[in-house]
Amino acid sequence: MNYIDSFRRAGRSLRNAKGRTILTSLAIAVGAFTLTAALAAGTGARQYADKLIKNNVNPQSIFVAKDPSMLGEGGSSLTQGLKEYSEGASSFGGMLYKTLSTKDLELIKKTPGVDRVDIMYMVDPKYVIFEGFDKKYTSHVTAYEPSVRAEQAAGNIPKLGDQLAENEVIIPESYAEILKKKPNELVGKKITLHIQKSLTPPSQEEMQQAFMSGGTKAIEKLVAAESRDETFIIRGVSAKSSTSFSASAAIFVSDEAAKRMSDYMTAGTENYQKYLGATVQVKNGTDPETVKAALKTTYDKAGEKEHITAKTAKDLQNFLFTIVNIIQSIVMVFGVLALIASVFGIINTQYISVLERTREIGLMKALGMRGRHVKRLFQLEAAWIGLIGGAAGAALAWVIGMALNPWISKQMSIGENRILVFEFWPIVALLFALVLVAMVAGWFPARKAAKLDPIEALRTE
Repeated sequence: MNYIDSFRRAGRSLRNAKGRTILTSLAIAVGAFTLTAALAAGTGARQYADKLIKNNVNPQSIFVAKDPSMLGEGGSSLTQGLKEYSEGASSFGGMLYKTLSTKDLELIKKTPGVDRVDIMYMVDPKYVIFEGFDKKYTSHVTAYEPSVRAEQAAGNIPKLGDQLAENEVIIPESYAEILKKKPNELVGKKITLHIQKSLTPPSQEEMQQAFMSGGTKAIEKLVAAESRDETFIIRGVSAKSSTSFSASAAIFVSDEAAKRMSDYMTAGTENYQKYLGATVQVKNGTDPETVKAALKTTYDKAGEKEHITAKTAKDLQNFLFTIVNIIQSIVMVFGVLALIASVFGIINTQYISVLERTREIGLMKALGMRGRHVKRLFQLEAAWIGLIGGAAGAALAWVIGMALNPWISKQMSIGENRILVFEFWPIVALLFALVLVAMVAGWFPARKAAKLDPIEALRTE
């Protein structure tokens, strides 16, 4: 007897036990559906993350910071609890961070392979005024990062590697929604940032001297913070899209303007010329990984106790891939649990089939069929169950996934990208694995059928 004959017999046997077979196949279909969807989601998410990095991040960039939490290491500063004190730490937004000093920046600039260093300036204006609006708003302001490009909703977003002019800003699309304007209606409008110097509280002695010299007016002048306005032109509006790293809720200004405002606001305070992070641009032809390793060597030679944390564009990609893999693994666990349940279903179905067909098995053996052929027949029946269930689940996942892809893309604001990408060979490999699992599950009932005594089997009622 060859495998084709065995497969035909297996098919006829399955048709005779249609009810149990359908239920068992449905259990496998649930697992196959979940696993197929998880594979598609993982493939789509990795392709999307890869496209996101390649299109929006300069591969020659290295992101550096003194505080590991700024680059996603060691957890968020909000959840760290007890944290080691650092002499170079400064307070930003009520949290204490290790910061880069001018000395750190000089060490970075001296590292072989470094082309330039773009500093991450943080500016928090007291309020913001938009031309044509009476209300005042609050917003964060940060330097535009030329190595990371935003998607464009309106106006003109600089090309990757280009910087804003000193009098230009980019605002996020969410601002247009708040102002109840279309993005293109804000392009070309003026925006005024009212910035205020950080004030160090005067000592009691200074207060007394001010009062003695000028009374209450002198005290008011002493505690009054110096402020000024900075006016810019809105060059563009960044799209509210998941395809861009720069689509944040901050106003982007040029690095020159950010430095000017940052120095003005922090002069005379502990935050003066201290920065949360910077972006290192590596010379063309130089491997960013080499420069990343050289940064540590530079700090070692300088005898610095605290080193910097550095991430390349590839590190960011791997970080995104890790998140995708974790989520994919969690989803696949549910698929595996469904398959484990279906394995017991196959064993139960096949055992019942052996019991119901005992006389048939005895007759086949009496007519000359060998035990290994009987065993093969039942294992191929199990393979049929695995193949039917797997194919049904995979096909259903493909149909539903392709139908939902446009809706999912719209909800996630990822444009024409598809988050569910079905590839042929992974699905084929999955079906092959399901068939193998089903055959393994059918091994015990098949073994029992192969060992039946033909005479005893023919006597069975």
